Amino acid sequence: MHPRLADDLSDFPALLEAARERAVAFLDGLPERPVVPAWQAPPEAPLPEYGTGLRDALTEFGDHWEPGLSASAGPRYLGFVTGGATPAALAGDWLTATADQNSNTSLDGAGQLLERRTVGWLRELFGLSDAHAGTFVSGATMSNSVGLAVAREWLGERRGVSPARSGAAALGPVRVLSGAAHSSVAKGLSMLGLGRDALVPVATLPGREAVDVGALERELARQDGPCVVVANAGTVNTVDFDDLTAVAALRDRYDFWLHVDAAFGAFAALSPASAHLVAGLDLADSVCVDLHKWLNVPYDSAVQFTRRPDLQAQVFRNAAAYLGPLCAEPDLVHLTPENSHRLRALAAWFTLRAYGRDGYREIVERCVAGARTLGRAVDAAPGLRLLAPVRLNVVCFTLTGEPTAQRLRMLADAVSPEVFVTPTVYDGTPALRAAFSNWRTGEADVTRAAAALEAAAREMPGQEA
Repeated sequence: MHPRLADDLSDFPALLEAARERAVAFLDGLPERPVVPAWQAPPEAPLPEYGTGLRDALTEFGDHWEPGLSASAGPRYLGFVTGGATPAALAGDWLTATADQNSNTSLDGAGQLLERRTVGWLRELFGLSDAHAGTFVSGATMSNSVGLAVAREWLGERRGVSPARSGAAALGPVRVLSGAAHSSVAKGLSMLGLGRDALVPVATLPGREAVDVGALERELARQDGPCVVVANAGTVNTVDFDDLTAVAALRDRYDFWLHVDAAFGAFAALSPASAHLVAGLDLADSVCVDLHKWLNVPYDSAVQFTRRPDLQAQVFRNAAAYLGPLCAEPDLVHLTPENSHRLRALAAWFTLRAYGRDGYREIVERCVAGARTLGRAVDAAPGLRLLAPVRLNVVCFTLTGEPTAQRLRMLADAVSPEVFVTPTVYDGTPALRAAFSNWRTGEADVTRAAAALEAAAREMPGQEA
């Protein structure tokens, strides 16, 4: 064994304790850490020919790289729909790295079984029936892409071909209809060989991001053969929801695969006050849910549900003798693009076991309350203007006067030590959005965020009073 490896192995408990102390200090400092710190990157250095061991690496990381890390795990990082990691999820993730399992095969099956059982808990959490099979993937983009890959195979089944065998060109023209599709849908279509141009925008309701079901039906009537519909359960800008029950009912008259992007909107099911927003979710043919959002597990973690795991296996099966045969219940290696993945289900298992449905209901309801409080503060603040109702956990707002993208970028930069918000465009208007999904966020954080935004808006050059 290399002497540096041998030294670190012999001193491993103390080194792990040093790493634990650094992690605890980082987490303890999150409430007051600059959300996006000012930072000077260290100069580039060549790859070391001779390493100096883990202790020196910890020191250099602490001196040069840790100061530049954002407080994305903290309570005022609101720019993306980003959770942190609950205590149980963090412990589960540490143990995931410790055990270093590849959970894709029944040949070494404990990890795969834990993943399947965790998927079962998630299915219950979101109110889905046993008709939906599920698999863990790396994030919402991959979850949407896997769902669309299964939809692509379903189109082939309808047309008497298999794009998994013969390629996407065997399908001929494909149309994917959606009212306000997330950008990852177009990215997935590009990766799947269907092309970004396959995405057909459908009119939304006036002043909304929810699809106009009448317009969708008219578009379906124009289609020559089966197609795909991507419905939204929580849009990025305003957390708007399509009427999933009404959209699904159109299948009585038209032939389409229904994929629902419920990346974070699926969590509306946890609260009696918002569960109506996801009525009809179980009617979907495939569903995307992102777990490193409101489940508050570490990156990268999401789940993909579908009613057709048989088609999923046709797409992703991996024919290699050392992986074992493709059985009636395929190993996970045959269900996602990855031949191997870490046991990312363990962090989800830990946090669901530790806090249960009731704990997550409290997180969801507290985040929604925080978003509504910030929305009211923005609406009352001179210089700021709320652009849409706060339907769930996102506040979409802009500056009064001329809200140019440059001025909004200045506003976001000005408040970034206190609160992180990100730019968007809503109905043609440059805007900012604050998204609540972190388990730590409380009333004091909302008050600080609101005060920072109001003060920065007041100081903007040329801002109206």
